[in-house]
Amino acid sequence: MRKQGRARAIGGMTAATAVALVVVQGSAAGSGGGGREPVAEHTSVCVGTRAAHTPPGREPAVIRMASYANGIGKGRHKDVYTGVSVDERHKAVDVYRIPSKAFDADLCAHAERGLKVRIHDTDVTERRLMTLVDRVGDDMDRWDGRFRLNQVGPDIHGYVIFGVDRPATAEPILKKAFGAFWARHIKVIRTQTPSTDSGTARLG
Repeated sequence: MRKQGRARAIGGMTAATAVALVVVQGSAAGSGGGGREPVAEHTSVCVGTRAAHTPPGREPAVIRMASYANGIGKGRHKDVYTGVSVDERHKAVDVYRIPSKAFDADLCAHAERGLKVRIHDTDVTERRLMTLVDRVGDDMDRWDGRFRLNQVGPDIHGYVIFGVDRPATAEPILKKAFGAFWARHIKVIRTQTPSTDSGTARLG
């Protein structure tokens, strides 16, 4: 798993053409630092009280927690789960999900002593984001001649990121092509070289 800045994104994609985006956390949830856009959604925080689950030295508590969150997120909480990242510097895990008391309670009950779990609201699940990623990935050359689509992948904040060579041209075309719902969940960035290199490790 590759580090970037102070955080690592967990989970991510299933489509071969998708590119997972590493999230760089600011000094606290909701900050605009570290190259990350300000978080507009509601955020709640719980601090773990549970004893460590594995002997010291095996792996950091934040990674154990992120693995657990990703596992139950893709399992029994798949209808609300959007994604997870870790902030090792601040011993915190950021979980993105459609508001769910059951998921939140599960996460907080599992958190080890002193570990922060920062829980952020979204309005779309990872599974739904992947439906658009898969749909686009089947026809990456669709817009050749107007712009070049180099990368497409889910973002844990509840977006599908399109990496293109001409963002100003591509953004209105993409948002119109996929309709009003997806227009709210599409972000277009400039990328020059097609790539399937992922900066994340996939779990589960």
